Amino acid sequence: MITLAAAATFVPLAAQAYPTGDEAGVSSPTVTPGGTVEFTVADDTFAPGEPVTITLTGENASGASLAAIKMAVETATLGTVTAAADGSISTGITFPANASGVYTITATSPSVPAGVSVSVSAAAAGGGTGGSNAGGSLPATGMDSGSLLGLWVGGGALVLAGGAVAVGAAVHRQRKHAA
Repeated sequence: MITLAAAATFVPLAAQAYPTGDEAGVSSPTVTPGGTVEFTVADDTFAPGEPVTITLTGENASGASLAAIKMAVETATLGTVTAAADGSISTGITFPANASGVYTITATSPSVPAGVSVSVSAAAAGGGTGGSNAGGSLPATGMDSGSLLGLWVGGGALVLAGGAVAVGAAVHRQRKHAA
């Protein structure tokens, strides 16, 4: 009973100790290679005036930069911005020219060490996520019935060969015992 009372007391406190992830957002969930998205974090997320580190995780992430701070970076840490008086941040993030796949933008600070994150997909200039399909139909993937014919013939031959070996072994054992 005491355990239940303790759990009922501390679980709600633990649930509010870290941001839920709903605080962060981007101007667009997709970005073209070399493009920029606006990354924002809601009011009261960070302490006013504290430094907030922005990181980007994804393929070729070290080629990205904060739009306001143009710098060549060697790691996925893009830089530091200062939280506004209301605890929010807003900054543009320029993705590398060879961006592809899904990226995670994270903002961390001393008051929010777990950080808040949002995901962005790098899309090809045509609006897709890489590749193209000028015909407008679904791309052909997998095999058609013509290419499966060889598999069926080869599989059947293997089954027949295995059966022949089994029959030959059985006949050999029978003759060896009869002799």
